[in-house]
This record gives sequence, structure tokens and C-alpha cells, in this order.
Amino acid sequence: MKTQMKSVIILLGPTGVGKTGAALLLAKALDTEIISADSMQIYRHMDIGTAKPSKEELASVRHHMIDIVEPTESYSAGRYIDDIIPVIEDLHGRGRVPIITGGTGLYIKAITRGIFSGPSADLSLRDELLRAEEADAGTLYARLSGLDPEAARKIEKNDTRRVVRALEVCLTGTGTMSRMQDTLTRPLPYDFIKVGLTRQRKELYAVIDRRVDDMIASGLVAEVQKILAMQPDRTPMQAIGYKEIAAYLSGDISLDEAVRLVKRNSRRYAKRQFTWFRKEGEIIWVDLTAEFSQRAIFGRIMKVLDNSGQILYGNKK
Repeated sequence: MKTQMKSVIILLGPTGVGKTGAALLLAKALDTEIISADSMQIYRHMDIGTAKPSKEELASVRHHMIDIVEPTESYSAGRYIDDIIPVIEDLHGRGRVPIITGGTGLYIKAITRGIFSGPSADLSLRDELLRAEEADAGTLYARLSGLDPEAARKIEKNDTRRVVRALEVCLTGTGTMSRMQDTLTRPLPYDFIKVGLTRQRKELYAVIDRRVDDMIASGLVAEVQKILAMQPDRTPMQAIGYKEIAAYLSGDISLDEAVRLVKRNSRRYAKRQFTWFRKEGEIIWVDLTAEFSQRAIFGRIMKVLDNSGQILYGNKK
């Protein structure tokens, strides 16, 4: 007799769509806890620019994977998986269905489709590759296409970070990225109920622009100054909102230009998130266009879960 896997709810969606409020109400309804799947909310002190839940929200429902490392530390998707497994197991042991919420596609992919342990980062090689790309744009993607065409097909040409990592695996490992992923990748052993929140693009982009203005008004510039004084690891300073404000603080651009870039890059990130989610598959989509009431959003989520037969305990039809 086949053993039924325990359920995990994943509430995903692009930046600014309304995941935080929806996750809080869903967690309260199910008497459970929230596991963040946001690769920048793991860092302490980075509150405004990462749109962390407020102190009141964090106090109302227990959250995991928020404020767990300093900006001076490095953190990986592999470490994230190692850290959330005990949390999921503890919640299942207490009869609760964990809610994982966030928009970091790499984390969600690692949870649902697995992650492989490739060779460790080679910073000197990365710097060499990045210099080559700066000197001749597109050269890295062309090189990857020759070494690992399958990996190249799965990566957008302008996604320099992923192109560099794939090349790093090819050049320092014992095989190609695609071959290692095929042989070493395993998903977590749970029944995933994936709920995706979406909005009409024009509306979502307007929400994003307003949120950036609110971040500036709430003290994002001072927050970035504080982080820079800590001599942070390179990863947190690649976060949207931090790298642009850092450029302003270094005198490279004006504040108005920094704000414009934060808005533009946030909108582009939302577009990339949708691309990630399309690859994920088996997502129950909830369209929130023209709806901003948290209660109404929660009602829509519960309705689609009811209709799909996946409500509360993940019992599928």
C-alpha cells in the first residue's frame, strides 16, 4: 500500500502582488506557521528594501527563515533546504500543514524539484568570467552554448548570474550543469499544494512603483547606509533597492535616478518571476486584479482550494 505524502502549501507570486497578507490569514485559518521563501528576507537589518512583514505581523503568526543570517554572511539555496526540512517535519509532527510563501523562484524550485550540490563557488573564476562579459557582451552565453547547450536553452541570455554559475560548474566540476542536475537532483518528499497569486501587469507595476516610493519615504537610504557600513557579502548588495541606492550613495547617480532604476528593476524582476512560475507547473492561479482587501483575497484563495479539493489538509480528489 502506497503511503500518502504529507502536504505543504506553497503560496507564490511576483513581488508586490499581496502574498504577505494572504499568507497571514491563511496561516491563522489553518492554525499553522509560515516559512519564508524570500532569498533576501533571510538577512537581518534588511527590512525596508525586502518588504519584510511588520513586527506586528511577525508577532501574530510565527515565521521561519526571516532574519536568520547577517548581511556579512554568505547563504545558498542548498543551505536553505537544509534549514527548512526540520521546520517542515516539526510542523507535520504537530499535525500542521506548513505554508511556504515567497517569490524566489530558485528556492521554490529547490523545494519542489530538488537541488544538486555542484562545485563550490570559485570567486576568482567568476571575476574572470564577468570581466570577459564586460569586454564582449554575449561571449559567456556563447561559450556556455558550446559547453552545455541544454543548460543554455534553459537560461535567458541576459541572466548573467545563472550563465556564470553554469559555466563555473562546467569548468570546475566533473561534468556539465545539465548532466549533474539530471543525476543529483531530488525534490523534497511532500505533496505540494501550489497557489499562485497574480494581477493584471499594468496594475501590478503601479503597485510596485507605489511601494518603492513608500520604501524611500520609510528610510531605505538610511537602511542601505547602515548595511554598507557592515561591509556586507556581495549577495545581499545585489538585492534590488540596495544596489541602486548604493550607487547613489557612492555618487555615481542621483537619488531620482536611483529610484527610477529601483522601480524599473523591480518591474523586470516581477516579469522574470512569472517566467519562473510558468516552468513550475501545477499551480492553482488566483487572479487578484482590482482586489486589495486582504479578507477578500483570502476568500478567493479558499474558494479555489475548495473547488480543487485541496483545502486545509491537502486531500486531493
